[in-house]
Amino acid sequence: MLNIGCHLSVSKGFAAMGREALKIDANTFQFFTRNPRGSKAKKIEVEDVERLIAIAEDNHFARMVGHAPYTLNPCSAEERTREFAWEVMEDDLRRMEYLPNGLYNFHPGSHVGQGIDVGVEYVASLLNDIMKPQQRTLVLLETMAGKGSEVGRTFEELKLIIDKVTLKDKVGVCLDTCHVFDAGYDIVNDLEGVLQEFDRIIGLDRLYAVHLNDSKNQMGSGKDRHEKLGEGIMGMAAFYRIINHPKLRELPFILETPNELPGYAAEIKLLREAYMNDTD
Repeated sequence: MLNIGCHLSVSKGFAAMGREALKIDANTFQFFTRNPRGSKAKKIEVEDVERLIAIAEDNHFARMVGHAPYTLNPCSAEERTREFAWEVMEDDLRRMEYLPNGLYNFHPGSHVGQGIDVGVEYVASLLNDIMKPQQRTLVLLETMAGKGSEVGRTFEELKLIIDKVTLKDKVGVCLDTCHVFDAGYDIVNDLEGVLQEFDRIIGLDRLYAVHLNDSKNQMGSGKDRHEKLGEGIMGMAAFYRIINHPKLRELPFILETPNELPGYAAEIKLLREAYMNDTD
């Protein structure tokens, strides 16, 4: 079964997200852990979360993804900015434990001229501070497009962070198709080669989720501008190859395309029709 979903709003509650997912034929989803442009978080209602868990179990949902706010910069040159990221992410990990085996995705941030080594050290230090041996949540570093001084534009940069993390069994990677394409990885014409490089540098056993996004810009642009599937530079055939690749096809795929629910439903329908089941 194709594990596919989209980004949903947590503002109406956890169970409501589960019901919305079912309406568009999704069996997973992603949500912001709090206001994506701020720090305010919705109060956790245990009964609401339990209703979502029941929906997920009854409908065979794949692992669900919590996404950290965009405003965080764990490797900022400003100490207070780094402290803010620490406070939010520590609280997020506590909250994520209400969901069994959840995935927590975040952007590594920008080193703002301090250099990649400093940025890597800050991100790894934060993770070592906030991650706990008993946590069930897996923390995912997202592949980045390479805007400005972003950390994580190459597989090597992500590997530098992972190497410095103590609890390596609690950390993985989320591959964003628009980001890696804009960073210069040709997943349209050489998906196999890119995955071999990922496996050599990081290891495909650390890849736990994929963000499906077309790109408005050419490969290597470093721009990070998402487009609806098939309406950007990458083209629809690339996404059919991605969801059917034997090393990717069991992962949760999350749509972050510029859509509302009807648009997500249409994309999910297209992908489900193109997904080759084991019996095909």
